[in-house]
Amino acid sequence: MSTTAFTTAITQARDLLRWRSPLRTELWAARLTATLRPEEVQPLIRRLTEDGSQEARLTLAALATVETAALEAVETAALDDVEPVPLNDEAERAAGQAIAREPGGDKTLRETLREAGTEAARGLPEWVGRMGQVVCEQAWYGKADRYGEQTLAALRFRYPDDKEPHILIVGIDQVNGGLAVDATVEEPKFLDDLDLRPADPAVVAGRVLDAFEMTDLVMGAPIAESLPAVRPLALARAQAVPDPVRQAPDDTLSRFLDLPDLPGAQEAFGKLVEFVGDRPLWWSPARVSRFLTSWLPREAILTDAAVSAMPEVVRAWSRFHGAEPEVLRQIEADAPHLPALMADESLAGLRKRMAQNDR
Repeated sequence: MSTTAFTTAITQARDLLRWRSPLRTELWAARLTATLRPEEVQPLIRRLTEDGSQEARLTLAALATVETAALEAVETAALDDVEPVPLNDEAERAAGQAIAREPGGDKTLRETLREAGTEAARGLPEWVGRMGQVVCEQAWYGKADRYGEQTLAALRFRYPDDKEPHILIVGIDQVNGGLAVDATVEEPKFLDDLDLRPADPAVVAGRVLDAFEMTDLVMGAPIAESLPAVRPLALARAQAVPDPVRQAPDDTLSRFLDLPDLPGAQEAFGKLVEFVGDRPLWWSPARVSRFLTSWLPREAILTDAAVSAMPEVVRAWSRFHGAEPEVLRQIEADAPHLPALMADESLAGLRKRMAQNDR
């Protein structure tokens, strides 16, 4: 780390000692980690330890609180001797693997940072010890936009002294496979403007961890510029929730109770469930059109009754999603063509043809 950057960190830490805010300090530490290249972390820890001032020790304690969670993916790749999948910066990932263990030692960088942070916190003001010591009180999950192309996972936390309650909100992309694309930490009142459903904190925390894991597996993932500065704290908060449930199924399908009373409706709905998969909140005009005009003719084998019932099933599903006018208009435009498309054998995909031949 450059001398200028080190001096800036110490100056900012001096201000934070006056603010006496665990949350402000954790957010600052998360932003600081976003400015560090992986090969700079070890020299920074060493320099802060050698400096020994209150400001240096606060920096170590804060980094240990938020950065150890962010280092886990790097260490796992290095310890398993697995070639990591490149992230947004391939060179940074390679450097991260190289520093996952201390040179000449058996300690991981995370262990080194945790030990340095624990030692540094001794003798600092009492409020420093509250950093990272949070309780998750509530959680919410739901659409970020009208069509559910992104969802929001929200977790509410408080410190042991009940001060600085805050909400972690993570935006999860649905169109591109469930990536974490943005995150923010806000005051609880921020939720007043969001239409989210209460949810199990363990499930929501698991979704946050799953989403960040997906982002880490995609080279050049389309994320917000602000995400790297929040990512370490977001991971630390999600991991602070007891027993997060990974790969939890979405309960949206189980809440849909308005299936039309028509012959073939259950069969038709089964194909809709197959199509929406693990992203049932994503229901846009484009997705409706793809289902009716492309996916069903290519993939689905349906009885005549199910084909006839499908438009009403899709309308009911769309009403359940808020009856967006554009979605309903798309159904009216595409549904009349469904019988002819289903009867056109040239549109069938390989799996459908093989299944038809086996019958």
